[in-house]
Amino acid sequence: MSSLASGLHRLRRSPWEVVLSALVSCGLVLFSQLAVATVPRFFPSLSLLAMLPVAGLVFLAAIVVGRFWRRFIGVAASAPLFVLFNVLFMWGVYIFVIRGDTSSLLDMLINAECALLLWGLYRILSGDPGIVAYESSFLEEAGCNDFVDAICSSEKHPSLSRVRHCNSCKANVRGYDHHCPAFGNCIGQKNHRLFIALLTGFVVAESTYTMCSTKYITRCINSGTIRTENPLSLNMVIGTMLFSVLQVLWQVVFLIWHVYGICFNIKTDEWVMSNFPCFGLFLHQLQVVFSFAVSCS
Repeated sequence: MSSLASGLHRLRRSPWEVVLSALVSCGLVLFSQLAVATVPRFFPSLSLLAMLPVAGLVFLAAIVVGRFWRRFIGVAASAPLFVLFNVLFMWGVYIFVIRGDTSSLLDMLINAECALLLWGLYRILSGDPGIVAYESSFLEEAGCNDFVDAICSSEKHPSLSRVRHCNSCKANVRGYDHHCPAFGNCIGQKNHRLFIALLTGFVVAESTYTMCSTKYITRCINSGTIRTENPLSLNMVIGTMLFSVLQVLWQVVFLIWHVYGICFNIKTDEWVMSNFPCFGLFLHQLQVVFSFAVSCS
């Protein structure tokens, strides 16, 4: 429980604020998933491939509407909880709608994948990314005013090599790659492998769900029972399948980049700052604004 408490402390929210944020995040997931499920309802003549861009636009519109709704009620949502509830929603649709049409081996596989995703989310949220502690005596010896100055002059201090300050977490992280809002933590030396494994797990689990839902839809079409199926259940299956495919598309690109970075010893933050310094500074400013907005909400 101490690791979970440290994760909540890093989010700078009290338990009551976390509960309210969980309710808002759950409502946003339900709203966005139901919005995507309207795509097959209002565009039944489109193929599944043609529904993809429409589903993407509908999902973005639902997120924008949810943003205004959150600002209206004055409660901030949580990106990690949003990810968590999306996993639970996909898992629930599979269990209550699709499960009867899958083999026992595939059923065991997708249930294990979803359970591992939940465990991985807990581990990466509550884990230490590689936070570097420091003492005032170290700064005096280094001749620096603060720890950020010491990091900037890391060439003179090999022990601080690749240590970066995260404006979102207000922490100094060794092997800092980037801050991941979706997982609610920095990605650093101690959790980079877990991040890659979790990202791979999402790709595999969502691909498995897409395969199961495709079999369910094909069975409904071939057996001629598509008109007798519960329209809401069928639309939810198609909607979550479209959402899963959209997720896999960008997650695969992100995963390829991180595998490339590992092979050539490249950190995302370093690469952005060295190749696109203006864009990198803009991203850091966005992190500052985002962290300030979260602390004030």
